[in-house]
Amino acid sequence: MNSSSRPASSSTRPTVSPNSRPQVNTHTKVLDTTHGRILCIADIRGRLSGLNDLAREANAKAIIHTGDFGFFESNSLDRINDRTLRHLTMYSPLIPSTQRTHFLAPDNTSQAIRATVDISLLSEFPLLLSGQLKLSVPVYTVWGACEDVVILEKFRAGIYNIDNLHVLDEATTYCLDVGGVKLRLLGLGGALVPHKMFDNGDGSATIAGGQGTMWTTALQIGELVDTAQRVFDPTETRLLVTHASPGREGIMAQLALVLKADLSISAGLHFRYASSYNEFSVQSDLEGFRHKLIAGKEAFDKVWDSVKQQVDTVIDEHQRVLLDKALSVIERVPNAQGPEEPSWKNCWNWNLCDAAFGSLVLDVKDGRISAELKSQGFNYAYRRTATPSNVVPTPNSTTSSLPNATSNPPTKGSTPVQAEKPLSPHPKEIRSPLVPVASGKETPKESSPSTPAPKSNGSGTPAPPLDKAEKEKQKRKEKEKEKKERKDRERNEAKEKEASTSEEKADPALNALAPAPTSACAPTPIPVSAPEQSGKATPEAPIADVRDGMKSPTTDSTGARTPTSKRSSRHPWTLFVKLPQQSTEADVRSFFGGETAGVTKVTFLPFKGSPHHRARPLAYVEFGDDETMKAGLDKNDEVRHPNVVLFSD
Repeated sequence: MNSSSRPASSSTRPTVSPNSRPQVNTHTKVLDTTHGRILCIADIRGRLSGLNDLAREANAKAIIHTGDFGFFESNSLDRINDRTLRHLTMYSPLIPSTQRTHFLAPDNTSQAIRATVDISLLSEFPLLLSGQLKLSVPVYTVWGACEDVVILEKFRAGIYNIDNLHVLDEATTYCLDVGGVKLRLLGLGGALVPHKMFDNGDGSATIAGGQGTMWTTALQIGELVDTAQRVFDPTETRLLVTHASPGREGIMAQLALVLKADLSISAGLHFRYASSYNEFSVQSDLEGFRHKLIAGKEAFDKVWDSVKQQVDTVIDEHQRVLLDKALSVIERVPNAQGPEEPSWKNCWNWNLCDAAFGSLVLDVKDGRISAELKSQGFNYAYRRTATPSNVVPTPNSTTSSLPNATSNPPTKGSTPVQAEKPLSPHPKEIRSPLVPVASGKETPKESSPSTPAPKSNGSGTPAPPLDKAEKEKQKRKEKEKEKKERKDRERNEAKEKEASTSEEKADPALNALAPAPTSACAPTPIPVSAPEQSGKATPEAPIADVRDGMKSPTTDSTGARTPTSKRSSRHPWTLFVKLPQQSTEADVRSFFGGETAGVTKVTFLPFKGSPHHRARPLAYVEFGDDETMKAGLDKNDEVRHPNVVLFSD
């Protein structure tokens, strides 16, 4: 803050009372009453010849610029400090990259840079001023953070005047009549630096700056409010042009509320993407919007409390009016309990990237303002050359490959496949000294439908979404198909049951059994494989081939489905035995070793067949523990007898 005793703003205008203020400097420009395009850009940084090229590419009838225009001339270099000069050298689009690297070398001093850099490397403004460069369309601009305040003061004093170049400031406003819209331009230049809002620097009126930089003052805000109030017309559409972003700065957002701005355009963030938003779209609720405004107010209040007494002693009557209007902006915070603030949803904002990286075009026709936003964006090509050793893995993540490019991707992210419960273990077959046992009916080869596979149009890409009628028709077809498959399965199961019964009737060996495959290890559940990772955040279900119909999720099993049963679970140490006819419980216990065999229970299965064709008895033999059951299994190797099947739950 300026420590001198001079007023915070010693305006060069005559001191007049509020009741006899001078007329507002306002102009109306008719661009096209039918249709017009307005190009909005930021940070041209002195490459002013590019304005004509950009206007021609966008077919624009006018340009709105949001600061860092390049207001420098030859003698400006003497007023720019070393730090600002290095900054300008770093970002000037007029300096070739190789030369820039030389200027910014660590061993290159500020004196060396100053001795080498001339105005032609920083700005083409002298060409514009001399008439060598002319603007093909009207350009409306505010000043940015890096400008020469002396040049702006010359524009305000009328010393400099350039065709088609119009400087928007707190005392000057323009109205563009285009495409059925009267677009009122209100501008505020300079960076928003709260601790400098009462310091004019080298400025002689309400604007402030020095050493190659410019910033916003409180009186500048107050005068802009005064100007906007005096030209207010409800038939106009208000566009606020600022260098500082209302999205970041609460005071700028408060200013938009007080000015009743419908639209705002800003810069100052230097991103590679432009942004388009309203407060409703980026704040969770009105309280979030209020929090931003309150934060801006508190930052201002800290400065105001420290300089209030000094400012009160030096400002005149006209400046007092402007200061009061500035303070009204700081106090403008929507009431959480009151009616909803219209600007909360209705004021639309654009924050632009630098002119080298993008632009905004406002296409105005029949009273509608359309927006075309273009950004260069980020370059992600480097990721194609990234090696696994250069990639930092995410904690707790697993390495997985991306899905095959030729596979059929789902039309939308699929629900992860849940791991099924462990399947019941397959029965263990061993050689036994009694008689053979049939393996029972076969398990169906195809499981019931689970997750439907996404439909394909045959070209390797998902079919387009169906309308409601088509979806209903498809559902009916799927239900009919499922019903038919269920009937086919039931028919096949009945045939298999009959075939199994026929085998038992035709078996002539009642007391001998051909050896069955032997499994020496204990039964283990069939594992269900986890779904394959697709590389996306959400795991995807396997995609079925359209020729395979509806299938269950892919697992490591053979595709057979464990038959469901409503019977209670069996004893964990049970042997299933097929016996010769006329066998009794005593015969079974005797076969396994009598009282010392550990047999706890023998259960004969009831026979449901024809009495004329009685099959061999079947029985479950339960043991007290695993040891006695295994000892019973060893009886198989003593003589050729029935096949014994172990069930272990």
